[in-house]
Amino acid sequence: MTEFEPIIGLEVHAELQTRSKMFCGCAVVDSVSATANTRVCEICTGMPGTLPVINRRAVEFAIRVALALHCEIAETSIFARKNYFYPDLPKGFQISQYELPLAVNGWMMITTNGEEKRIAIRRVHLEEDTGKLTHRQTNSLIDYNRSGVPLLEIVSEPDLRSIDEVRAYAIALRSLLRFLEVSSADMEKGVIRFEANISVRPQGAEILGTRTEIKNLNSLRAMAQAISYEIDRQSRLLANGQEVRQETLGWDEGLKVTVPQRGKEEAHDYRYFPEPDLPPLHLERSWIEEIRAKLPELARAKRQRYVDELKLNPYTADVLTNEKDIADYFEATVAAAPDLPAQQIGHWIGGPLFSLLNDAGIKIRETLISVEQLSELIGLVELGKISNSSAKAVLTEMFASGAGASQIIEAQGLEILADSAIIDGHIEKVLVEFPDQVQQYLLGKEPIFEWLFGQVMRATSGRSDPQRLRQALARQLRALDKRQPPA
Repeated sequence: MTEFEPIIGLEVHAELQTRSKMFCGCAVVDSVSATANTRVCEICTGMPGTLPVINRRAVEFAIRVALALHCEIAETSIFARKNYFYPDLPKGFQISQYELPLAVNGWMMITTNGEEKRIAIRRVHLEEDTGKLTHRQTNSLIDYNRSGVPLLEIVSEPDLRSIDEVRAYAIALRSLLRFLEVSSADMEKGVIRFEANISVRPQGAEILGTRTEIKNLNSLRAMAQAISYEIDRQSRLLANGQEVRQETLGWDEGLKVTVPQRGKEEAHDYRYFPEPDLPPLHLERSWIEEIRAKLPELARAKRQRYVDELKLNPYTADVLTNEKDIADYFEATVAAAPDLPAQQIGHWIGGPLFSLLNDAGIKIRETLISVEQLSELIGLVELGKISNSSAKAVLTEMFASGAGASQIIEAQGLEILADSAIIDGHIEKVLVEFPDQVQQYLLGKEPIFEWLFGQVMRATSGRSDPQRLRQALARQLRALDKRQPPA
């Protein structure tokens, strides 16, 4: 049976988080929560006699992304009219870039299964977003608030060969946009959308197969399912001697199948021509270099620094750099407590705190626990004032109430017992309460020691220092052993 290899390229559309739209002064608002059609004007709805003006901030954001993707920035680029009819496009055309885009020939590294791969970026260009359609059974509603919002399109070369690589590329690109602070890249709100170009060919073949394009994939899950289905569909067609049609497809979430929408358009179908109301976009080289100098440390470099300088293990470093807000919280905690080991801070954020955030379904920026409060709790653990198990309970209470660690520890009496006499007293009670288990241990069943340790720890409500408790328990058991008559 012929084995087929998938060839995948992604087109990514990301709304830029500017205050105003791409070519007019209308405010950019949340397309989900804002009242429909309240942020529109003559320009973004394409009324006759209006003139667009390029948003400088949007251009700056686009340059940031292009530089971070190692692209060649064009000092002169041109906006064009992309002509097509669709109800959410009020002008009957979209202002985009075609022949002379803002940037070309970039790349980004991804990691899958511990192996790195370089994905080539064909082009990065600016355009305007369309309106938003809400379909009902017998009609559709249109909200033009989103029409004209700055949109950045990032087109990869067909370098992706698996679903894992597609997912890694999408996540890395979303992370890059967030670290650059140019887009929220919120998939649930449609701020970032993916379109996948897919073809398959026999393993070892050089010629590319006929490709299809799946439009408007707005979740990683939907993207993985749609691409997987399309790879299987094309492979079955070719295996049965049938042809793959070049067409544009949609993803039916309910049926879990791709569905034809229209024949695949070529560039000439859109009748591109230079936008007559906009002059060429000329960029000063000095401005480009100024933007380059202000680029922040990105996730990949930050992750490596955490491993090399802060001695975090690669897994924790990866977790802490998945989102900019997480990395910022970690670094702020490290700065607030320079004497604490960064590894322990990373452990508490990437472990117990993450667990609480995930259970509550909130982001780290929404937590009630300040970096000062977290560093105080970790410091108390490091000083031996509170046990790890008690500290996790304290963290849970801090997460729910916003109270400080010391306040909770004092109120609940969780500070580790420092009085040896009290600890010895608890041990004596346990040894008296469980004579059979003590006898089994003294007869050579060493695993019983851990059971007895657990009983004493429970008796002290987890407030004993584990190492001191083990030493005291072993001492009392040795004393009992000496009292045993010879066998």
